[in-house]
Amino acid sequence: MKRSEERILTTHTGSLPRPQHLIDLVYASEAGLADQAELDTLVTESVAAAVAKQAEVGIDVVSDGEMSKIAFNAYAKDRLTGFGGTWQRRVPADVLEHPDLAERMATTASRVAMWPMCIGPVEYIGAQAVGVDLANFRGGLQGATSEDAFLTAASPGAIAVVLGEGYYPSYAAYVQAIGEAMQAEYRAVVDAGFVLQLDAPDLAMERNLKFTDGSLDDFRRIVAMHIDVLNAAIAGLPKEQLRLHVCWGNYAGTHHRDVPLKDLLDLLLQANVGALSIEASNPRHEHEWRLFEDVKLPTDMILIPGVIDSCSNYVEHPELVAERIVRLAKLVGRENLIAGTDCGFATFARGGVVAPSVTWRKLASLSEGAAIASRALW
Repeated sequence: MKRSEERILTTHTGSLPRPQHLIDLVYASEAGLADQAELDTLVTESVAAAVAKQAEVGIDVVSDGEMSKIAFNAYAKDRLTGFGGTWQRRVPADVLEHPDLAERMATTASRVAMWPMCIGPVEYIGAQAVGVDLANFRGGLQGATSEDAFLTAASPGAIAVVLGEGYYPSYAAYVQAIGEAMQAEYRAVVDAGFVLQLDAPDLAMERNLKFTDGSLDDFRRIVAMHIDVLNAAIAGLPKEQLRLHVCWGNYAGTHHRDVPLKDLLDLLLQANVGALSIEASNPRHEHEWRLFEDVKLPTDMILIPGVIDSCSNYVEHPELVAERIVRLAKLVGRENLIAGTDCGFATFARGGVVAPSVTWRKLASLSEGAAIASRALW
């Protein structure tokens, strides 16, 4: 994982807008109605286009845009055994407090509403699928200008909270089984030479969802367990190829019930990864940059703050982006910071609040802001 040694590097959180035809085919495939050859060809082409577009707008550390995935977490159901039937996810607690907002979100939502649940032993069967992702990404990187490259995978906890529990005797046993199974995917990405981003909104968002009824101490125990399982799943992998993304949910709710970062940061820093990606620009969490006045990053960890919001079509001014970067860089060290986004722009293939064309304008502003910050810091 490259550090910002000569200038502030830029990245994002993984998912990017898909072409409409690809979205249609992905959902048709989910229903068993797609032409697989056509889908495979389009995914390959879309990955190459996404990589090229990232380079065009100035993103240094690029991804495949998650073009092959129906969602950053739901894809796992097709790479693991033991899932069937359906169960209903809760509505976020903050949204439930505002029925008029819930109604609006229900009419515009295109996320997965019904999820499968665990009905048998969990084992990994995704070797071929991850192999295709790796091949597509390698091909897409040919001829593209980038400083580094990463692929995403859902953390054990992120999978466990959306794919309903049921087969295993306890929730902890269920999370552990997923962690053991997903080891194969994590290692495949790292062995291919890419940085692996572990997507773990479960470490913050689920205080407002699955675990909203318990106390803060209860939730901290869940987070600690999730991190222990994650650390076991990535044991033996080089930290410098691992980054962890934590967020409070990429939905346009009020987020007034989000658990503060100050209540989680000590636990998050126990993850055996080389970089921590967190939200740092939206109106509920931008102020939390001040935590790093007192909390010191581990010497072998990079901070990837979101300096671009992923739930608004406002395009951040590059000067504001630069301000967000500079104030954090002065606390954690300029070489220990890579400028990123709060979350993905298409965490679900069919959805996302930000219009596709705006996504690319926002990422261009990220690049421009990083350039301004670099001039101030070097």
